[in-house]
Amino acid sequence: MTQTSDLPAARAASPDGEAVRRRRRVHRAWFVAAVAFVTIIGAAAFRSLPGLLIDPLHQEFGWPRGTIGLAVSINLALYGLTAPFAAALMDRYGIRRVVAVALTVIAAGSGLTVWMTAPWQLLLCWGLLVGLGTGSMALAFAATVTNRWFTERRGLVTGILTAAAASGQLIFLPLLSWIVQEHQWRPAAVTVALAALAVVPFVWLLLRDHPADVGTAPYGAKEFVPKPPPVPGAARRTLGVLFSAARTGPFWLLAGTFAICGASTNGLVQTHFVPAAHDHGMPITAAASLLAVIGVFDVVGTIASGWFTDRFDARRLLAVYYALRGISLLFLPMLLAPSVHPPMIFFIVFYGLDWVATVPPTIALCREHYGDDGAIVFGWVLASHQVGAAVVAFAGGLARDVFGTYDVVWYASGALCAAAALMALVIRRGGARVGVAAV
Repeated sequence: MTQTSDLPAARAASPDGEAVRRRRRVHRAWFVAAVAFVTIIGAAAFRSLPGLLIDPLHQEFGWPRGTIGLAVSINLALYGLTAPFAAALMDRYGIRRVVAVALTVIAAGSGLTVWMTAPWQLLLCWGLLVGLGTGSMALAFAATVTNRWFTERRGLVTGILTAAAASGQLIFLPLLSWIVQEHQWRPAAVTVALAALAVVPFVWLLLRDHPADVGTAPYGAKEFVPKPPPVPGAARRTLGVLFSAARTGPFWLLAGTFAICGASTNGLVQTHFVPAAHDHGMPITAAASLLAVIGVFDVVGTIASGWFTDRFDARRLLAVYYALRGISLLFLPMLLAPSVHPPMIFFIVFYGLDWVATVPPTIALCREHYGDDGAIVFGWVLASHQVGAAVVAFAGGLARDVFGTYDVVWYASGALCAAAALMALVIRRGGARVGVAAV
């Protein structure tokens, strides 16, 4: 007699079960991916806010831009350092629980800022709370969903989920910039908190941890995949994966290139583009709209990158992406002006297509070299991304205070991107997978 625990597998393997699967027009994995997409959009609302608030906070409280940049820096660093632990916690407690708690923490951190009166409160709310929350909602979440629910189209799905953050930027940037201009910054912070809370019911009611929970196989799988048991010792496993991966060359090359990726995107453009454009006389709403347009083309570029990753050498894709990004940053200081003109629009389109196109090939290389531990390894690689972003978020504000301009940071980031292109080509192809024994 078939045991109860084997019924989903037996049903999936039977001819009737096979016929049922064939009749389904849309696999359940795509619904899970859609919920994950909406969830990442909700968490991405906060990412649209810091660049809009640097000048308002400086004007209201008199805090140096370097101090405000430090809060953003702490947020970005924690965003990355939390990610690998979040991936392991998802293996231990399930995706739904971890993501629901993370969204609640984001809402609390953003909402509490409306009562702050001192810089340490900014560091606590923006830096610690929102950093921990967004870190648990980082791209490791997208990698975990993709690895569990898909065996085919992984590159495409990774690109779609990565583009969700850009979609959130597209949705929230114009709205938040209008709120800041018309109603000051506090209503904007409350809007971010409400956006995060609004997504929690979708996560709890619609998201599922594993295909086996609904008696189906991952998309593209030829047979049913049983749900693995919870993995205890999340912190120990996460650190074990790090120590194992750190003994390999590809890990350091991936971490180095992704640190430069973070420095040239989240740390530089996302944080400092609006105030830099405002320095040249451009209205904040116009600069924020340009940043939102980057989000439009980011969606296109990231999904296309996922499609390319399924078909071409991920290392060469990374090299091309970083080289093109570096060239565009070198030209940016010459394009900033009081009004929007065609060369600036060309930069926005060009840079938007390349913004996070690096994510799908980076995740693919982590999966190629580290197998089942690929999501956690990518979490550590993402940590380097955010450390790079944190350094430049602080350095950009400091450079503006010291030199009165952002130009030196644009040029330095362009040079770093050239170095990242060379590092990507050095990553070896198809090495033996490095795993970590279960703890």
